Amino acid sequence: MSSSALVDWQLAGRTARKLAGAGPATTREEATAVVSELHAAAAAAVAHVEGLTGLHPVEGGPVPEVAVVDRPGWIDANTTGMAALLDPLAGALLERSENPPGPLATAIGSRATGVQAGGLLAFLSSRVLGQYEVFGTGGRLLLVAPNIVDAERRLGVDPTDFRMWVCLHEVTHQLQFTAFPWLRDHLEAQISEFVEATDLSPDALRDRMSDLMRGLADAVRGTDDDGASAGLMALVRDPEQRAVLDRVTAVMSLVEGHAEFVMDGVGPDVVPSVRTLRKRFAQRRKGRGPLDRVLRRLLGLEQKMKQYADGRTFVGGVVDLVGMEGFNRVWAGPENLPLVEELTEPARWVERVHGRPAVTA
Repeated sequence: MSSSALVDWQLAGRTARKLAGAGPATTREEATAVVSELHAAAAAAVAHVEGLTGLHPVEGGPVPEVAVVDRPGWIDANTTGMAALLDPLAGALLERSENPPGPLATAIGSRATGVQAGGLLAFLSSRVLGQYEVFGTGGRLLLVAPNIVDAERRLGVDPTDFRMWVCLHEVTHQLQFTAFPWLRDHLEAQISEFVEATDLSPDALRDRMSDLMRGLADAVRGTDDDGASAGLMALVRDPEQRAVLDRVTAVMSLVEGHAEFVMDGVGPDVVPSVRTLRKRFAQRRKGRGPLDRVLRRLLGLEQKMKQYADGRTFVGGVVDLVGMEGFNRVWAGPENLPLVEELTEPARWVERVHGRPAVTA
């Protein structure tokens, strides 16, 4: 059983491509120049990221592809990735189901969630600036050109600086997974544990996913009642699943916080207007815009949303206490990854991993 029994991903992709806007107006020459500059910035960002972090890809490992895409290209990549991510769950549910749904019921249910998923993907396709694909095709760095151009125009910032700044963030993600291949294996293992703890029938899971998609649509429109939906947590009833979700949240907080730290840490020698970029980008994130509402609804709890921001606090706090070399012990293996409660208390991680009380460097 593939994940298409839960969500018709082909329909989701078609729906998203139909609903997604084309992006800001540019001439052919401008578009060609943007693509060329993003490829150059991504290539140049590698040395800056490695120099700041002291990390390097595994020798002899695959060289990640850099793809500058439009919104439909991002949609295609993510329908493939999400389908691959859900396949193990769908297969496990079928094996456990005593009365698997018939072909007609499967088709009707999966098409309904497919349309809903397509609407969400269409919305997100206009906001995502870049992404390193961990699942699906894997090992590919995506830069969404129309969204980067739209953001730099709205922010009123230097395009060259902004494009490098975005590339620094995404190349950091690329380095995390190419320097430490075990990180992807660890995430896949956590997903497997999550699947093992799932006791829903395919019909019940599809119904919950449908409810979640409807809630997300309400959140986008701003018609949701604050806290009315548990978001992804509605799919997680078992304590074992919640424990897995906490571990995944901590890992994602780490990798996002690390990328945020790097994109600011390279300094004005690399990105002259970095302070202006951070200030204006922070203002962009404030308030209760549509994406904020979607993320709150998707994650279910304000605290879950906060943990992603806490990743930046964690990385900066640990570097202050033990320096970059000391922080890099976080990549030694799963046992050194931060716990959820350590994200806001970096000293606790230092004491656990370094075996000594934390003292500011």
